[in-house]
Amino acid sequence: MHFRSINDLYRDVWRGLSRLPQDIDLVVGVPRSGMLPASMVALARNLPLADIDGFAEGRLLSSGHTRREEGTASWFAHVLVIDDSCRTGASMQEARAKLAHLDCRITFAAVYGAPGKSGGADFVFETVPEPRVFEWNVLHHPIVSRSCFDIDGVLCVDPTERENDDGARYLNFLASAVPLHRPRREIAMLVTSRLEKYRAPTEDWLDRHGVRYGQLRMLDLPDAAARRRLRAHGSFKAEVYREAACDLFVESELPQARDIARLSGKPVLSLQDPQMLMPGMMNPQAIRHTLAPRRFRARVGRMVSRVLRAG
Repeated sequence: MHFRSINDLYRDVWRGLSRLPQDIDLVVGVPRSGMLPASMVALARNLPLADIDGFAEGRLLSSGHTRREEGTASWFAHVLVIDDSCRTGASMQEARAKLAHLDCRITFAAVYGAPGKSGGADFVFETVPEPRVFEWNVLHHPIVSRSCFDIDGVLCVDPTERENDDGARYLNFLASAVPLHRPRREIAMLVTSRLEKYRAPTEDWLDRHGVRYGQLRMLDLPDAAARRRLRAHGSFKAEVYREAACDLFVESELPQARDIARLSGKPVLSLQDPQMLMPGMMNPQAIRHTLAPRRFRARVGRMVSRVLRAG
């Protein structure tokens, strides 16, 4: 399982900047995922930014005072259209069709491509073998339907220490937990260290928030004290995952993710410091992330926040 994080995306875009044509005067992103690298390139080159439909209609996204302010898309001579990845070429073909009426030079690019395939792009920054998943869209990828998902810290926020009292406060948390991620596909299996006695409020919350899933596996112990005494969180999830016909486990906490990968012998995606943990081998994504300078990671975080606000 090959994985790229937002940190990886930023690094790979930055490395590829010098290989892009120098006369590009506008960057156009393919919504939605392509808007991330498009914003990175536009910020680095100090160029205006647009989305496909907006550019086709002559509109640009608003910009700060450091950008050029010609104001419409009609004057650009060389445009870069970029997506996060290409595989079959369908997205690139659709983008080409939408912009075919424009009288300007257009270069089509993707940050990630498949080995031996152009995917309809003129320029690919890096090839990534399949199967592959990306941090920014993994929770909406078809692999969701072949995955086990944790609940707390993935689908909803984690309970606070005060809420996690195995009593009235915890029941209130189960009823009112704030949603966190909402996969648009049906999840193969939810595997949680929540206790079996809390199945009814858990199922009620999932139903109210439109979470679709095949099975719900919960820890069958009498109370939270027994769970803590047995340290059953990771081992329980690993046992279920090992026997399940699933290709990925999505876990909220990095230490548990390591345990699940080690005990199950299968890949686990940790959403904490997002990285793919592969059993029995060093993890290059984890190494890169651990060694990344703090200032670099902070810059990536600020950039992602700008993109999300613009969207």
